[in-house]
Order: sequence, then C-alpha cells, then structure tokens
Amino acid sequence: MRYIEPHAHMVSRTTDDYEKLALAGCEALCEPAFWAGFDRSSADGFYDYFRQLTEYEPRRAARFGIKHFCWLCINPKEADDPGFAREVMALIPDFIKKENVLGIGEIGLNKNTRSELQIFEEHVQIALDYDLPILIHTPHLEDKLKGTKLIIDSLNSFSKLDHSKVIIDHVEEHTVKLVMDAGFWAGMTLYPESKCTPNRAIDILETYGTDRIWMNSACDWGISDPMAVPKCALEMKRRKHTAAQIDKIVYENPLTFLKQSPRFSL
Repeated sequence: MRYIEPHAHMVSRTTDDYEKLALAGCEALCEPAFWAGFDRSSADGFYDYFRQLTEYEPRRAARFGIKHFCWLCINPKEADDPGFAREVMALIPDFIKKENVLGIGEIGLNKNTRSELQIFEEHVQIALDYDLPILIHTPHLEDKLKGTKLIIDSLNSFSKLDHSKVIIDHVEEHTVKLVMDAGFWAGMTLYPESKCTPNRAIDILETYGTDRIWMNSACDWGISDPMAVPKCALEMKRRKHTAAQIDKIVYENPLTFLKQSPRFSL
C-alpha cells in the first residue's frame, strides 16, 4: 500500500519509526511545527527547531526513502504571549523558502484566548503574503467546537483567502460538517485515547463523504501511534472499502491538497 503521512511530529520519534513507516508504504511525511512537550524559553529555541525541521529531519527520513516536508509557525500553545510569538514569527522569513517548507502551520487555538486569535490571524497574513497553504490545529475536547467556530469566523474575515488551500485538522463528529460546509479541507487525527479512533474516522467518511478530507497520526511525544494511518486503512479494508476508496483517502487526497504548495513533489 502507498500512503502519505500528512501530519507527524518526527522530531519526537525514533529512527525505528521511520523504518516502520517505510515498510508500511509511506512515500512522504509532513511535519508541522508544534509544541515540544514544554514551553521554550527563548526565540533561539525556535531557531534551532526550525533548523531541525528543515535540515536534519529530511536527511533522517531520506535514509528510508521517505520525503520529508514541514510547516512553520509558533504553535497555539505558546502563542498566548504576543511579544514572544512575534519574536518567533520574525524568524519565519529566514526559513520560508527552504526546499521542504510547505506553508504555515500548525497554527490555531489552544485555550481560545484573544492573544491566540490575534497571533493566528497574523500567521494567516504571512501565508497570504507568500501565497502558501495553511494547516490549522483545533483545540482539544470541550474547547474544540468553540475554537473551530472562532477559527472559521476569523478565516472568513480574510477576503483574499482561498479556502481550498486551508486544512483544519483534528476534526471530530461535532466539527467536521462546520469545516467542510465552509469550503475548507478537514483532517482527522487517529489517536488511541482522544480525537478519532479508526472506526470513528471511518464512520465520519461514510457519513460525510471522501472529498476534501484526509487522516493522519499526528504522532508526537505523547500517547500516539506513527502507524495509525496504515492501521486505519486495514480497518477500512475489513469494512469492505475498496482499494481505490482507501487509496483516495490515504494517498490521493493528501497529494491533491499538498500539491498546492510549490515545494511539494514526489
């Protein structure tokens, strides 16, 4: 099986995970900038992190025949301090033209604060300035519905924003329709303990269709599974989805969205 892992935080994973991904048929992997498991104390920490995303991880992935791409931003969890956030955002022009940088992400909201929303909108403007796609994080659990509505309302205020170049990730049953009705792409994250289990994700596909939607593992330093996408594909097969239907979700759909970035190629 061929597939694309469109959202994985490989800086927190072992080299063995790259080998497993390659054995499962992963051809490309996309890594959004996000929280490191702790709050960084200076913008210099992000400078080194952006170097890791644009220089080191592509080499590590290439050892196993996987093309590595990334997204740049200061993540929502660390964006509640606007002064610090802008120091980090000032670094983006130094990296935005690196050959594996797809766009801006994963931006979004964490606790749905005014400061987070302000920094979110400044990130959106950077993406518009460089004409690049956007990957968006939605909050966890009880804050997800409110945060998703705030994000969509904010995005609708940008008159020049092409909704087809925006993917709103971590959708669940109560937010996926909002996202898709607004013309955005939707990302389903497959987690063992939260977000979507494989069967919940497949239920969503069977309810809302397979256009403008992908699935990802979002594997990181927490409880997560870098093999979540191929495992879900196997569950789709068990539930009588055809090979073509599975390929559309795990390969063709992410390929279609990611090709909107001039840097993405296989």
